[in-house]
Formats: sequence, structure tokens, C-alpha cells
Amino acid sequence: MLRSAFRSTRAVRPSRVSAAQKRNLSIHEYQSMKLLNDFGIPTPKSVPAKSPSEAYDVAKNFGNDKLVIKAQVLAGGRGKGHFDNGFKGGVHVINSPEEAKEIAGKMIGAKLITKQTGAGGRLCNAVMLAERRDPSHEYYVAVLNDRATAGPVLVTSSQGGMNIEEVAAKDPSAIITTPIDFEKGLDTATALGVAQKLGFKSEQAQHEAAKIFQNLYKIFKEKDATQIEINPMAETADGAVLCMDAKFGFDDNADFRQQDVFNLRDVSQEDPTEVEAQKYGLNFIKLDGNIGCLVNGAGLAMATMDVLKLHGGDPANFLDVGGGATPETVKKAFELLLSDKAVSSILLNVFGGIMRCDYIAEGVIKATKELQLRVPLIVRLKGNKEAEAKELIRESGLKIYAFDGLDEAAAKAVELGRSSS
Repeated sequence: MLRSAFRSTRAVRPSRVSAAQKRNLSIHEYQSMKLLNDFGIPTPKSVPAKSPSEAYDVAKNFGNDKLVIKAQVLAGGRGKGHFDNGFKGGVHVINSPEEAKEIAGKMIGAKLITKQTGAGGRLCNAVMLAERRDPSHEYYVAVLNDRATAGPVLVTSSQGGMNIEEVAAKDPSAIITTPIDFEKGLDTATALGVAQKLGFKSEQAQHEAAKIFQNLYKIFKEKDATQIEINPMAETADGAVLCMDAKFGFDDNADFRQQDVFNLRDVSQEDPTEVEAQKYGLNFIKLDGNIGCLVNGAGLAMATMDVLKLHGGDPANFLDVGGGATPETVKKAFELLLSDKAVSSILLNVFGGIMRCDYIAEGVIKATKELQLRVPLIVRLKGNKEAEAKELIRESGLKIYAFDGLDEAAAKAVELGRSSS
């Protein structure tokens, strides 16, 4: 969301689409608030609760009756969403412990459906209770990597608390982009200059905002974040500067050195098939079509899906088995494909370089026999150990449609997918 808005403030560049699976870890709001506080960044007091009774106790001992209760679901648009039990809104103002318990009871255990979750929604396992603070002005702040400058940037706007894409589209000059020196960070003079440009009123508020900018970059660098978005950062009626809401993304390649962050992962917020695929080193993304795809290499997978579309078909998934697949991982890949009831044919397209085609063939035969494959299987194997692979398939006696050309294989997959659906 943020990146598209940021791009819109620059000259138009050719778009590049990647279907390679990216797991830029996101964490819940209450976890984000704690991380901000750990780095000395002020926020409204916030406490999570994982049951209605816990929400009651939190509200009772909060020391403030003016609270907000928020469903903890990894999706935007929570306030305007609705739950699968009919309850409306993932964000509510509350004034008593009894209200906290009642509303938490309607949120926890239900699925919240927003414009970002899809029709299935996402499970709410917790709520967050936060003190209500009255902002006199709201700002937008983010830290992210920028390809144009080949480094991190601070992106800010005085028009916070709203959709940043709309702000960027209507008034690109409202977006202030400040490059950050990767090693040195954001110096005080630059940070203060940004605060002044944004229009913070008092000198104290300007210094508080500048310190927040510097500490946000500190988190960004030290925790291997890919993006930090604060919307809004508010100057309150009593003169305080607070981060009211936060969204973090973290580089999954850094999980080996950021175990404290990655231990916060909530797999209930992710597609279970994608979670299972990750355990076996498979890159899997579920799509809406009916033709299951099993390919090695992200580029070849993209080309395979394009060719299917050219022949009038719709891929059911992106599945890259990578260069180190074994017969066992190929079998697991088939299990993932067949778990989708919409799949009516499967196209396997493998170019053997590092990957040996005969290993793939062994996995295909094993999966076909053990999983009692009921949908048509179309196979194209080219490259390393191609002849051996084709011989294995011939000797198996199984009904597998083998092709040398991708065009022909894709056309057959589309044809058989239609006839068996």
C-alpha cells in the first residue's frame, strides 16, 4: 500500500511483477506498540487481551475509563469490517470493563472480514485495549527502502490519518521524501528540518517528532525491517507527539538473526497451504483458477502461467519447487495441489539444470500412485536427465500426458481442465 503511493510521487517507470513468494513478516498492532516502546518511541498506553475475561480485567485495572478496543487481525480497514458472526466493526470506543468483556466476546474466536482479507476473513485471536488520546493534528510517517536512491528513506506527510495513496494521487507535493544515510542514520538537523516542514507547532513538539524519526530508523536497521508505517502520528491537544498506529514488515531472510521478532509470527493469519509449503521449502501462492501448476524456477513459473492464460486457462496456484527438489518434496507438492478442490487438471513444467528430470519423474510416479490421482496430469520435462525421466514415465504405465513443447502442454491442460471440471 505505502510503496504504491510512494511510487506515484515519482516519474512513471515500467512496472515489474514478481510472483515469487515473499514472506515479509507482519506483526500485530499490540506487538508493534511494544516494539516502538522498547526503542523509546511514545505511544498511547496499550494492553492486549486474549479472552473476554482478560479484556475485563485489563479495562478494570487500566486506570482510565476512556478506552478503544481493537480486533488484532493482520489486515487494514478493521474499523469498517464485519465479523462472520454478524458483529459490525473491528474498532470500538468503550467506557467500562463490562463493555470491554462484551465486545471482546464478539470479536475473539470470530473471523473479521475487511476489504483486504477476502471473503474468508481472518481469525481474531486477541484484542488490544488502548487509551483514547485526542489528536489536534495527524501526520503520516514511514521508513522504507527506495530503489531510486538505493537506500532507506523517510516518507512523511502532514496529511495523516487517511489513505496515503489518495493523498499522493491528489497532491504529490504533500509527500516529503528524505534520504537516510544507511550507516549514520538520520542526523538531528535533518530530522528537525522534516518536523518543521510538517508544521509541528512548538519547539518541544518538533524535537519530539525528530527523535521519533531517528528511532524509527534505528528499529528499521537493527531489526531488519522492510517497512515501518505510522499512520497516524499525532500531536495531541496537550502537546504530546505519539505514534497512534503502526505497521511493520520484516525481511524473512533475516529470521536467523531476528528470532525475537520472528517468534511473534501468527500463522493463523496466513493461508494454511502456504504455511505447509514453507515447511518443505516450496514456494506456493494460491490463486483462483482451476489448473494446478508445478514448476521449477520463478521465471519459468511466471511464463507457464502466462501461456496458460494465452490458451484461455486460469492457474490455480504459483508453485516453485526450486532447484533442490526430491521425489518426496514433489509428492508433497502434489498433495498441496490436490488439497484445492477447484483443481481439475495439473500441468508440470520442469527444465532440468541443477534439477534432475528423473528425480521429478520419480516424484510424479510416486505421487500418482500413492495419492490415487484423479485429475489429468500433463507433463513437460526438458534438460538434465530428460531421456531417463521420459523412460521412467513410459515404464510406469500410468496415464500421463507427456509433451516436449510448452504451448502444446498448456493447451492440453486447459482442454482437459475444462472437460473434467
